[in-house]
Amino acid sequence: MLYLLPAYLGETSPKDIFSLKEIDLLKEIKFFVAENQKSARKFVKFLCPEITQSDLSFSILDKRTSEKELEYLSKPLKEGKDIGLISEAGLPCIADPGNLLVSWCHRNDIRVIPITGPSSIILALIASGLNGQNFAFNGYLPIDAGERKKAILNLEKISKTNGSSQIFMETPYRNQSLFDHLIKYLNPNTFLCIATNVTLPNESIRTLYCKEWRTKKPKFHKEPTIFIIQS
Repeated sequence: MLYLLPAYLGETSPKDIFSLKEIDLLKEIKFFVAENQKSARKFVKFLCPEITQSDLSFSILDKRTSEKELEYLSKPLKEGKDIGLISEAGLPCIADPGNLLVSWCHRNDIRVIPITGPSSIILALIASGLNGQNFAFNGYLPIDAGERKKAILNLEKISKTNGSSQIFMETPYRNQSLFDHLIKYLNPNTFLCIATNVTLPNESIRTLYCKEWRTKKPKFHKEPTIFIIQS
């Protein structure tokens, strides 16, 4: 079986947000797939410090992983052994390349079992007060200033048309630049939620009109942040 194992959103995440089932699975599974071996091992140690790390095997899966490499890293599954897929942060396969292995499992009649855990995207949405009936996650917006402006205005147009919440994120050190573009290009009466350090002790989730954000100075430089707009 392939188990989809949630990871922490930060090293100070409380352990009680993880299910006892995940802890039990970590104690049993010997084969893991992750985008980054070092951070995945660190997470296993975070939840189960008693595990002997040298007994574990980690294979790398990222957006560049080929079909041939998928065949190799999925070898334990073919031999009847379980694999745990660990995301770089939060739930596997959301803003994460793990879906490549999940798709392979479906094509090869391997059972996939999702385990509950934190997702900054979903937690930010439900805490935002914005539309949870109709929403879309858009990943990262373009870096180029002109393309970014087009993307922001397009998401606002979509939201205005159907009332949806439009969710996106940015590399933490570019947070301020994205924020400046949002309050510059969005309608003053468009809602903007800024959710920073979700699940961590210094968590901050706040939704205001863009015109209100113009007088605020959110402190989120180099901090993981989710942005949500609704027109």
